[in-house]
Amino acid sequence: MADFTHIRIDRHEDSVAAVVVARADIGNASSPEMLGEVRDAFAALSGERDVRAIIFAAEGKHFSVGADFAFLQRLTGMSASEIKDTVYANFQGAARAIYRCPKPTLALVQGAAVTVGCELVLACDFRVAADTAMFQESWIKLGIMPPLGGTFLLPRIVGLGRAMEMCLRGKQVRAEEALAIGLVSEVVARDGLEARGMALARELAASAPLGYATVKQSIQRALESSMEAEWQANLPNQALLLGSKDHREGLAAVTEKRTPQFRGE
Repeated sequence: MADFTHIRIDRHEDSVAAVVVARADIGNASSPEMLGEVRDAFAALSGERDVRAIIFAAEGKHFSVGADFAFLQRLTGMSASEIKDTVYANFQGAARAIYRCPKPTLALVQGAAVTVGCELVLACDFRVAADTAMFQESWIKLGIMPPLGGTFLLPRIVGLGRAMEMCLRGKQVRAEEALAIGLVSEVVARDGLEARGMALARELAASAPLGYATVKQSIQRALESSMEAEWQANLPNQALLLGSKDHREGLAAVTEKRTPQFRGE
């Protein structure tokens, strides 16, 4: 795996890995280079058989204060094709690598998660917030739109009205409100965030890898298709899962009243 400058990968017991943004001195502001590293890290971990769950976290007081302002200023001097290439490869590339990751992904959010930071955590399967967390999609205040998929994911996560509030007014959403509207799964004390995240990641890592990846893909596909298309797509996928060793192990574990030992086979 390539060496990283702006992030690091931590490896833990029980098949858990963590992608950690390490730019705390500037509030973990997002640059194209940092986002490229996030993209590459998730892409690499997605292919590692020994990794069964991925935590996405950041050092310091804030998860991310947003896009690196110096880069946003550089964008104004780029051509349309240059902007498209940069946004697609790095900004959208990072969000895509997280969203399409077949393994469980879990964001741990403390402090601000603004613009890019907010959209990256939206791409994760689960979000746990510290009581200090604040989410904001404030692109509209710069006269531009969310580039990482926020306009697609937010309405599906929190509903149309609340997505409008966040995207069109740049509303700040604090931790308790985020929990109430379904933006996060849990809110915990700041000093307990990492421990709770690790416990949940270990729980997710124990799930059946093939089943998890297939159900996750099915849910995502359902957001982008009709119910009839979803029924048709489910037929071969379910046939594959029914023939898997993990399915047989799950049946045996229920019968024998024990914890299943899934192997992704």
